[in-house]
Amino acid sequence: MVQEPRVVAVVVAHDRRELLTEALTALAEQTRPVQCAVVVDNASSDGSDAAAEAVGAERGLPLDVVRLSRNTGGAGGFAAGLARAVHDQRADLVWLMDDDTVPTPTALAELLAARERAVAGAPGTAEPPVVLASRVVWHDGREHPMNTPRERPGLRPAARAAASRAGGTAVRSASFVSQLVDAAAVRRHGLPVADYFLWNDDFEFSTRLLRTGTGLHVPASVVVHKTRTFGSTDADPGPRFRFEVRNKVWMFTRSDSLAPWEKAVYGASTLRRWARTLVRSSDRGVLVRGLAQGLAEGVRAPRPTPQVLAGLGAVSDAVAAVEAGAGR
Repeated sequence: MVQEPRVVAVVVAHDRRELLTEALTALAEQTRPVQCAVVVDNASSDGSDAAAEAVGAERGLPLDVVRLSRNTGGAGGFAAGLARAVHDQRADLVWLMDDDTVPTPTALAELLAARERAVAGAPGTAEPPVVLASRVVWHDGREHPMNTPRERPGLRPAARAAASRAGGTAVRSASFVSQLVDAAAVRRHGLPVADYFLWNDDFEFSTRLLRTGTGLHVPASVVVHKTRTFGSTDADPGPRFRFEVRNKVWMFTRSDSLAPWEKAVYGASTLRRWARTLVRSSDRGVLVRGLAQGLAEGVRAPRPTPQVLAGLGAVSDAVAAVEAGAGR
């Protein structure tokens, strides 16, 4: 008999105790349980860590609560959580999500079923998908435009048919709103770049893994993304536009996650989206200042992830070990 993979969930949390409680309750109710849930508490001040432990005790959900002494952002939180899951928890697969992601009961089971079908469809010739992503809806059931992946560009008919037989669509990137990642790929390619802090960290990380690997978007796996507002990636981000600009500059100039022709295509798309955002903004001055700051900060290279996450005890050790193994 083939041994079932050890699945470890990673939930990154910061000052959203009620949403975190809902997310962990949903994890405990999965028809295919996770072996452990790593909760990365990004220096919350609202008792998120205690709330997580209460859910674990009440629902019988095995937890590993990682309390960080400073807020490392989503990028740092996912890097820390992935390192903990891969290095310390010995995961085969890691299921990534924010604390505002609420998976439906069969979300994990459907991801795993698609993974099994992908392998069964080409026995002995195909590696399992290294990334599988769920269908993301808002709390009213509408498709969430912020998390809708597109089909992989230049896909050959045979690859499209294979993805369809597995119950998915082949994709080039995926968000951290329910992303199932092969731990072996993390060991090969490294962790998310923690210096991104927030935004585009999932885009850079997933495209790095998927430059040579296979990714599937699985519509049968559904999660609810409980963002405050319903909007797409060109919604006005206010002062946070700085991170969008800086991180895109880093990605296009410092990362090997995209081929040169892809950088040209995605770069042109990014410029068009920035233009739409500026045109639609009610306070363009804020965005212009963010644009200038982001461009200025993008000149320097992002710091290595072990450096960004230094001084965090055992988490730092796990991060350094995974990155060293990947040669990053």
